[in-house]
Formats: sequence, C-alpha cells, structure tokens
Amino acid sequence: MIHIILILTSLLHPFFVSVTDINQNTKSKTLEVSSKIFCNDLEADIFRETNIKVDMLHPKDKLLANKLIANYMAKHIQLKLNNKPFNLNYIGYENVEDAIWVYLESNKAPIIRTFEIRNNVLLNLHPEQANIINLKTDLMEEHFKTDGQKTTFKFSEEK
Repeated sequence: MIHIILILTSLLHPFFVSVTDINQNTKSKTLEVSSKIFCNDLEADIFRETNIKVDMLHPKDKLLANKLIANYMAKHIQLKLNNKPFNLNYIGYENVEDAIWVYLESNKAPIIRTFEIRNNVLLNLHPEQANIINLKTDLMEEHFKTDGQKTTFKFSEEK
C-alpha cells in the first residue's frame, strides 16, 4: 500500500521546466530563439514582478500581454556573443495547449566563437525550475540547462 501511495505522490508532484531553442539562421545571419514556457507559471511570475494580472491564453489586451512578455524575456534571458552583450528582439508568442512559445530574433549575428546565456526564467517563482537550452550554429551544437544552482552557461569553441 505504501508503494502505491509513493507512486501516486510522485506522479502528482509538479515539475517545472522550460525549453529554449537557439538556432543560427545562416541565410539571414540572425539568431532565432524560441522558448516554451507553461502559461500559469509565466503569468504568476509576471504578476509577482509587476503586480499586473494577465491571461495569456485569452488576453483581454493582447498589446499589454505582448509588452509584459517582451519585458520579462529581456530581463530573464540575456546573451553574450564573443564576450559582448547581444540583444534579442521580441517577435511575439503563440499558445500551445497550456504553454506558450515565445519568439525572439537577433539582428545580424557575428560568427560565434564564445556563447554565454543567462536564463533565469521562472527561477524566482520556482527555485526547482530547470531551463533546458538547445543551441545550434554552423560551428556548434550544444545542449545544457540552467537552474537555481547555475543560471549562466558559457561555451567556447576553444574549450
């Protein structure tokens, strides 16, 4: 009986994960970034930071929802390419069931020799949050995660 209770408890325990894909577009020489984040968690963290309540699945004010998400992403996902800060432009978001995909894109990106990302999405809300990051460029393909212990990852082709 205790085994059944333990199994059921483990199945009911929530998990906190986001996924961010970063791809280098060789034609436009830009970085395309997409992040999948659960809506309820993102809404709660935006509310915690701004005291503004927003429903991303059914927003009453889509402009406000976009502004809040853009500001949140700029604050919580930051890049450095070749040891220099590198900005991402907010494109928009779309709903996928109980999550959203947020889309960002860079201006023209240099050849990437070193890559650093700071991703602390939802970590203030859920310290156990894990943020999976997939990076794909002409020169490298890397997969790593940030979490409450380590919010920054740095990769260099010189290793």
